[in-house]
Amino acid sequence: MHNFKKLKIWEESIKLVSDSYKLTRTFPTIEKFGLVSQMNRCAVSIPSNIAEGSSKSTNKHFSKYLEDSLGSAFEWETQLIIALNEKYLSEETFKELEHKIKQIQKMIMSFKSRLQ
Repeated sequence: MHNFKKLKIWEESIKLVSDSYKLTRTFPTIEKFGLVSQMNRCAVSIPSNIAEGSSKSTNKHFSKYLEDSLGSAFEWETQLIIALNEKYLSEETFKELEHKIKQIQKMIMSFKSRLQ
Protein backbone atom coordinates (compact mmCIF):
# COMPACT_ATOMS: atom_id res chain seq x y z
CA MET A 1 0.00 0.00 0.00
CA HIS A 2 1.05 3.55 -0.73
CA ASN A 3 0.22 6.79 1.03
CA PHE A 4 -1.46 8.58 -1.86
CA LYS A 5 -1.05 12.00 -0.23
CA LYS A 6 2.72 11.63 -0.54
CA LEU A 7 2.63 10.75 -4.24
CA LYS A 8 3.69 13.57 -6.55
CA ILE A 9 1.26 12.33 -9.23
CA TRP A 10 -1.59 12.75 -6.76
CA GLU A 11 -0.40 16.22 -5.67
CA GLU A 12 -0.08 17.45 -9.25
CA SER A 13 -3.44 16.02 -10.28
CA ILE A 14 -5.12 17.70 -7.28
CA LYS A 15 -3.73 21.00 -8.57
CA LEU A 16 -5.17 20.21 -11.98
CA VAL A 17 -8.62 19.78 -10.43
CA SER A 18 -8.42 23.36 -9.14
CA ASP A 19 -7.22 24.54 -12.55
CA SER A 20 -10.12 22.76 -14.22
CA TYR A 21 -12.72 24.30 -11.92
CA LYS A 22 -11.17 27.74 -12.33
CA LEU A 23 -11.17 27.38 -16.11
CA THR A 24 -14.67 25.99 -16.49
CA ARG A 25 -16.16 28.79 -14.37
CA THR A 26 -15.43 31.01 -17.37
CA PHE A 27 -17.25 28.81 -19.90
CA PRO A 28 -20.66 29.80 -21.30
CA THR A 29 -23.70 28.79 -19.25
CA ILE A 30 -24.82 26.53 -22.09
CA GLU A 31 -21.88 24.23 -21.24
CA LYS A 32 -22.88 23.78 -17.57
CA PHE A 33 -24.20 20.25 -18.12
CA GLY A 34 -21.90 19.50 -21.05
CA LEU A 35 -18.24 20.32 -21.27
CA VAL A 36 -18.03 21.93 -17.80
CA SER A 37 -19.42 18.86 -16.09
CA GLN A 38 -17.38 16.45 -18.20
CA MET A 39 -14.07 18.25 -17.74
CA ASN A 40 -14.47 18.58 -14.00
CA ARG A 41 -15.52 14.94 -13.59
CA CYS A 42 -12.47 13.83 -15.58
CA ALA A 43 -10.16 16.08 -13.58
CA VAL A 44 -11.56 14.75 -10.29
CA SER A 45 -11.24 11.18 -11.57
CA ILE A 46 -7.45 11.47 -12.00
CA PRO A 47 -6.45 11.88 -8.32
CA SER A 48 -9.46 9.86 -7.15
CA ASN A 49 -8.30 6.76 -9.03
CA ILE A 50 -4.76 7.24 -7.75
CA ALA A 51 -6.06 7.43 -4.18
CA GLU A 52 -8.37 4.44 -4.58
CA GLY A 53 -5.67 2.36 -6.25
CA SER A 54 -3.20 3.12 -3.48
CA SER A 55 -5.42 1.19 -1.07
CA LYS A 56 -5.14 -2.04 -3.05
CA SER A 57 -3.08 -4.86 -1.64
CA THR A 58 -1.09 -5.58 -4.81
CA ASN A 59 0.77 -3.46 -7.31
CA LYS A 60 -1.15 -5.24 -10.09
CA HIS A 61 -4.43 -3.93 -8.71
CA PHE A 62 -2.96 -0.47 -8.13
CA SER A 63 -1.74 -0.48 -11.74
CA LYS A 64 -5.31 -0.94 -12.99
CA TYR A 65 -6.41 2.22 -11.17
CA LEU A 66 -3.42 4.11 -12.55
CA GLU A 67 -4.55 3.00 -16.01
CA ASP A 68 -8.01 4.45 -15.31
CA SER A 69 -6.42 7.65 -14.03
CA LEU A 70 -4.34 7.90 -17.19
CA GLY A 71 -7.44 7.39 -19.32
CA SER A 72 -9.13 10.28 -17.53
CA ALA A 73 -6.04 12.42 -18.11
CA PHE A 74 -6.18 11.79 -21.86
CA GLU A 75 -9.91 12.41 -21.86
CA TRP A 76 -9.39 15.74 -20.05
CA GLU A 77 -6.72 16.71 -22.60
CA THR A 78 -9.17 16.01 -25.42
CA GLN A 79 -11.82 18.16 -23.74
CA LEU A 80 -9.25 20.94 -23.32
CA ILE A 81 -8.66 20.82 -27.09
CA ILE A 82 -12.42 21.02 -27.67
CA ALA A 83 -12.61 24.04 -25.36
CA LEU A 84 -9.82 25.70 -27.35
CA ASN A 85 -11.58 24.94 -30.64
CA GLU A 86 -14.75 26.53 -29.25
CA LYS A 87 -12.66 29.55 -28.18
CA TYR A 88 -13.53 29.12 -24.49
CA LEU A 89 -9.91 29.80 -23.55
CA SER A 90 -6.88 31.59 -24.91
CA GLU A 91 -4.03 29.88 -26.72
CA GLU A 92 -1.74 30.87 -23.83
CA THR A 93 -3.98 29.25 -21.20
CA PHE A 94 -4.36 26.20 -23.43
CA LYS A 95 -0.59 25.74 -23.74
CA GLU A 96 -0.10 26.11 -20.00
CA LEU A 97 -2.78 23.53 -19.17
CA GLU A 98 -1.72 21.22 -21.98
CA HIS A 99 1.80 21.20 -20.54
CA LYS A 100 0.43 20.36 -17.08
CA ILE A 101 -1.73 17.48 -18.28
CA LYS A 102 1.08 16.03 -20.40
CA GLN A 103 3.40 16.13 -17.37
CA ILE A 104 0.78 14.32 -15.29
CA GLN A 105 0.34 11.71 -18.03
CA LYS A 106 4.10 11.10 -18.14
CA MET A 107 4.28 10.86 -14.35
CA ILE A 108 1.44 8.33 -14.21
CA MET A 109 3.01 6.21 -16.97
CA SER A 110 6.40 6.31 -15.26
CA PHE A 111 4.98 5.40 -11.87
CA LYS A 112 2.93 2.59 -13.40
CA SER A 113 6.06 1.20 -15.11
CA ARG A 114 7.94 1.16 -11.81
CA LEU A 115 5.13 -0.79 -10.13
CA GLN A 116 5.39 -3.65 -12.62
